[in-house]
Formats: sequence, structure tokens, C-alpha cells
Amino acid sequence: MINEEFKLYEKKTGNSRKMYEKACEVIPGGVSANIKYFEPHPIVMKKAGKSKLYDVDGNEYVDYLLCYGAMILGHGHTSVVEAVNKQLQVNGTAIFGTPHINETTMAKKIIELFSGIEMVRFTNSGTEATLFAIRMAMAYNGKSKIAKFEGHYHGGYDQVLLSVHPDIQKAGDAKEPKTIKESRGISDYYVNNTVILPFNDIESTKKILKKHADDISAVIMEPVQSGFIPADLEFMQELRKVTEELDILLIYDEVKTGFRLTLGGAQDIYGIKPDLTSLGKVLGGGFPVGAVGGKKEILEIVSPTGYGDILTPSASNDDKSLGLFHSGTYNGHPTVLAAGLATINELEKDNVMNSLIENTNYLREKLEGLYKSYNIPMQTVGMGSIFNIVLTDKKIKNYRDMNSADSKLRKEIDYALLELGVYSKPLNRYSMSTAHTIDDINFTINAHEKAIKRVMGRR
Repeated sequence: MINEEFKLYEKKTGNSRKMYEKACEVIPGGVSANIKYFEPHPIVMKKAGKSKLYDVDGNEYVDYLLCYGAMILGHGHTSVVEAVNKQLQVNGTAIFGTPHINETTMAKKIIELFSGIEMVRFTNSGTEATLFAIRMAMAYNGKSKIAKFEGHYHGGYDQVLLSVHPDIQKAGDAKEPKTIKESRGISDYYVNNTVILPFNDIESTKKILKKHADDISAVIMEPVQSGFIPADLEFMQELRKVTEELDILLIYDEVKTGFRLTLGGAQDIYGIKPDLTSLGKVLGGGFPVGAVGGKKEILEIVSPTGYGDILTPSASNDDKSLGLFHSGTYNGHPTVLAAGLATINELEKDNVMNSLIENTNYLREKLEGLYKSYNIPMQTVGMGSIFNIVLTDKKIKNYRDMNSADSKLRKEIDYALLELGVYSKPLNRYSMSTAHTIDDINFTINAHEKAIKRVMGRR
């Protein structure tokens, strides 16, 4: 059946196919990030505005991918554009390569909004932020292993590119998952030093953590798995308690959830303070950014004062082993932080976040009612301004539960939606923006009904 949707899709996106084929001649797989690919070829975009994307064939789409959630104000928001232009014009440069005022301003804003953050260091991506948070945790308590949850994604590097989307037949017991590589090129060292935990199963998680307590420096987790499967409150509370008891740091990866559930992220909703928090996506207002925040006593081990300099020739480096090195030419980029501050300022305006959540809930309720009217088992799973469409009646609490969903039907509907003008990568979650209007939402609901009729009519 999906072949029929492929034919319609390819007919509508012929220029994208041609441009993709040219890209494949000079870029491996034709994409700069593997997640940007989907069969038979991805859509090549030409421009964007507010809630819309426009491809090289002239097609218009209501955008629910939103750069995987980063564009919470939609595309080309006036305040962000003005802030970036002002920074470039007033400062006279894109970047100083020195400290600047936006770093302090943004750090103060993050500390004000996130209950678990007392100090901040900036990075260039969410991936860098999680990587740095893990290294910080290891440096702080001197243990060599980390623990992560099955189904959670923290970036494309060796230490955490494990058991993100494992084959269940190879992944072992649900209560004690095996560590499964998700890429070639990953050393067995990381397999042996990364412990996999079962999400939303606190008793099994406790048992594993206690078994490895002497070796685990930190537990890193997405409070909302994949951005749409929330942790149970009791699970979060007990996890915080047991990590404190075992002297294991708790890292919240809020790259997806930061500013999207509330301005203070998932930790605000759960009322729990992690030891470290990683941020990204929304924080940059459409530009690449990351940040690590947390307890002052942990963050201060990064301070260069009092420690050696490993990069400057002839500088004293006698004490370098006492410090935690962290650097990056573009860390705290003034243009990026200007865009991020403008984004946060918009979200802080009266009723902006409330309206965003209300519109998200409206779309979720209407879609659930629509699918029910066609007797298709379906639920929207999510929190705040993010959700996913899961075609099953079974309660979804972790990665393995997603196996009960009808992904084939969902995929067919997604390709029909692309042809009808609703954009997200097939099988991906939906992210909402403040730019989505009621007309956009109603258009989306109508498109879903057309897609259902078309796909089910062939079954």
C-alpha cells in the first residue's frame, strides 16, 4: 500500500528528487545528518515563513517538524530577526572571541527559569551539552561508568549511541536491558561502561543502580522520552531519591523539553531538581546552541582559575589534572544568544505559553476524535507543546510499548499528509509553534481525514 503513496509523493516532489540525487554526488547519502533522510528521498526546502515551509517544487506545507522542535516561534519571527540584526549592527561583528554581555544575560535568565540550575556553561549544540554534562559528572565524583535509559537519545556520540532503538529480539529482558550498539565504529569500551536502564520501571531501575553503584557516575535521562513519552511522577521522585542515596548524579537532558513544556522545562512540572541539566534547540532561537547548567559546586570544577593552561605554549600546566577542561571557539556565540534571548522574551509575554499549550491540546483532542470516528485505535502521547500520534490502544510508557503501534498504517497516512500539505518526517513527533493559527490546525485536521479516507479506502 505504501508504494501507492510513494508514487503520489514522488509526483509532487520531482525537483526535490533531482536535487537530492545531485546532493548524493557530493554529500554521503545526500544529507548532512542521517535523521534528515527518509525514503524514497527527503523534501528539499527553498524558503519558510511563520508556520509554513515551501519546497523547490513550489509546494506549501504546514510545518510540524519545526527543525525537530527548535523553532517554537515559527520561521522568521520578527523579534528574532530584529535581535540578530541589532546585535550584528551594534556590536560590529558576528563574534568577539572574548567574553561578552549576552553570555551573562542569558545565564541569568536560564538560572531564573530552571529550578535545578545555579550556574551555566554554553556549548554549540545539545549533543555537546550532554557530552559535557557526562564528563563533568565523571570528573566530579570520580566514577567511570554512566547509566542511560533504553529508548533515550542524547546525541550521536559513542558513549550514548547505545540502546536508542534496539532490536527487541536482541535487547534482552525488559527489566534488565542489554547494551546494544546503534552504529558501527563504537568501541566495546563504551558498551562495557554504559549501563542500560528500563524507563518508567523504578523497581528494576533501583536494582540495577544498586548493583553498579560503585561505578556509575551519573544517570542521564530524557524526562520525556523522545520528547513525547512522559516519565511517571512517582518514577521521577524515586529515581531522584535513589540517585542521591547512591551518590550518583542525575542529569536531565532537556534539549527537547526545555521551554516546550513550561519555560522551566520538565523539572518545573515534576518539581524535581536534577544535579545537571542539558539544554539546546529552543534556546538558540533557530541557531545552533547548547548549555549545561546545574549545582554551583559541580559547575565550579570547570572554572579555569587556579588550574593550568593546556593550550598556551610555555604556560604553567602543573595543576591541569586538577581542573576540568572545556572549550569551544563558538561557545556563547553573541548572535546565537541574541536570538535565544529574543525567543525567551516572546515566550514570557502574557498568555503566549498558555495559548501555545491550548492550541496543542485542541489539535490533539480533535485528532483523537477523528481517528475514533473511523474506528482506528489511536492516542496522542505527549506533554506541553509536543506530542506524537500512536496507533494503538495500549498505554505507552516506554520504548518497548511502541512496538504495539501500527507503524505501517501511520507511515502510509504520513506520506498522504505530505502530499496534502502537512509536513513532518514520517513517524516523527509533532511540535507546535506560536505561529500556528487555528486555520492551520483546522487545515491539518481536514488533511488527516482526507489521508485516512484515502489510505483506508485501499485496504
